[in-house]
Amino acid sequence: MTVYVVDIEAVDTRYTAQWKKHLPQQLRYALGGDFHKHVDVRVISGGDVPQTTDPGAFLNFAGTNSYKSQQMQEIAYLFSIGSIKNGDYFLYTDAWNPTVLQLKYMSDLLGIKIKIGGMWHAGSYDPADFLGRLVGDAPWVRTAERSMFETYDHNYFATQFHIDMFNRNLLKAEEWQVDRNLLNRKVIRTGWPMEYMEPILEQFKGMEKHNIILFPHRIAPEKQIDIFRDLAEELPFRCIVCQDSELTKDEYHELLGTAKMVFSANLQETLGISCYEGAIVNTIPLVPDRLSYSEMYNEIYKYPSDWTRSFEHYTIHKKELVSVITDIMHNYPVYLGSLPDLTDELLEFFHGEKLYNTISSSV
Repeated sequence: MTVYVVDIEAVDTRYTAQWKKHLPQQLRYALGGDFHKHVDVRVISGGDVPQTTDPGAFLNFAGTNSYKSQQMQEIAYLFSIGSIKNGDYFLYTDAWNPTVLQLKYMSDLLGIKIKIGGMWHAGSYDPADFLGRLVGDAPWVRTAERSMFETYDHNYFATQFHIDMFNRNLLKAEEWQVDRNLLNRKVIRTGWPMEYMEPILEQFKGMEKHNIILFPHRIAPEKQIDIFRDLAEELPFRCIVCQDSELTKDEYHELLGTAKMVFSANLQETLGISCYEGAIVNTIPLVPDRLSYSEMYNEIYKYPSDWTRSFEHYTIHKKELVSVITDIMHNYPVYLGSLPDLTDELLEFFHGEKLYNTISSSV
């Protein structure tokens, strides 16, 4: 039997490039080394994509549709030559992929019993996402997302915050009369398959630290870069917006290894990879007590959400935030002492064991 990974396009400066390399290897080990030695893992790619994303976005809006169209051509070809068999599993590493509807169309009409899983990152149901801000609750997008959810046998989410938002804004259980038992079977909270991160970042862990604070997020409205730029004028430390420079992944990790803090004022976050990367290399994460951060970080690393709920709120609480940042920077060794416990706690959000087990039980 075969697990087909319908991957997300790889942008070299994003974790998606790492997934393209490491996820198939991790799946092969988990499904072959530990579980079913007869399971093959095959990647369905969409070819080359533009490395330049649209301003503030995670991907290129036209490029991603070209990529997905190429993936659909390969899937259809595999059906046409009889390669797809009963019991095969399709894992979409980005659940927001309309080709899953065409996949379901072919499997049902051809009578081939497959299982399908999708990893949700964002969508119109998140008011701070691009789709949420620019398209909102337009019927076409909400109905499309609902249909994709129904098509997946397994809908994977990395945090409970994301599941709750998805249920509240898209599923609307009371309105849709959702079968709660069915919902519990279809929705699975699992860590993202990022076990490769610690070994990759190990070489940057012992670097000499400097009085540097990083803004590692996209330059987008929901990340509130204006707050960080204003903080830079108030703080006696070097404040760097990573996307102000065209850094390679290694250059970014090296910079991360020399910094003492990564800062977030995000209004959208369903996981938060950069803060975890920072913790691995002994860089203190400072995050608002909201979104996915609330369930992932203990009080040491969180400040009250109201302090950066908007730029207006920030101006009211600026002195308090500056005081907290200054304390952490001046007392870095004290905060460093609790980072090992934090990285241990965060591992459940960045390990794909439950994902692998779910696929294993399906094939």
